[in-house]
Amino acid sequence: MHIAEGFLPPAHAAAWAAASAPFVVHGVRSLTREVREHPESTLLLGASGAFTFVLSALKLPSVTGSCSHPTGTGLGAILFRPPVMAVLGTITLLFQALLLAHGGLTTLGANVFSMAIAGPWAGYAVYRLLRRYGVRLMVAVFFAAFVADLSTYCVTSVQLALAFPDPGSGFLGALGKFGSIFAVTQIPLAVSEGLLTVLVMRLLVQSSKGELTRLGVLIADKQSRSETEAVAR
Repeated sequence: MHIAEGFLPPAHAAAWAAASAPFVVHGVRSLTREVREHPESTLLLGASGAFTFVLSALKLPSVTGSCSHPTGTGLGAILFRPPVMAVLGTITLLFQALLLAHGGLTTLGANVFSMAIAGPWAGYAVYRLLRRYGVRLMVAVFFAAFVADLSTYCVTSVQLALAFPDPGSGFLGALGKFGSIFAVTQIPLAVSEGLLTVLVMRLLVQSSKGELTRLGVLIADKQSRSETEAVAR
């Protein structure tokens, strides 16, 4: 991940583009509403997109036709919810394909589905579940970023296995091969991304407490105040 230009069969590339399109359209509406109703969030939106762009541009060679790298989508999913992150991730992937030859236009739909849709939704689900059961903010942020990263590569493994099943063991055999190769580099990267996302969130808690409270990341109650004080220390 990203899957390289022209690597997927045309039918697979078209199918993933069709699957991604409704999420991106919904995300555009969510993003437009956020900017219209809260123009002060523009700076934080830009920072979330930049965080994703920078981290996902740091690539390591992996499976043929793909690569390993952090994704940076967990932060934006926590702050603005996964629909908005679908748009930010799509913009990131489009610019990387055009400017860095990282990914591609024919495989944009597949890359969007794995990195900008599946990853953010998985990470956000873990974040909300942990917070619902009273897990501290920074712990929830770490696992959200960790899961968003790893789930992206799980989906990429599925995409590659569907396109290139093993001659002997079929889809499951190919899935095991792709997944095990990705795991060598991606698990350490996911841990590192989780720690970096925690660091960025700690800085945001100190500098943008009001905005985080409006977004629901911090709740104006005794627990959130104690968390803020703990971060400040």
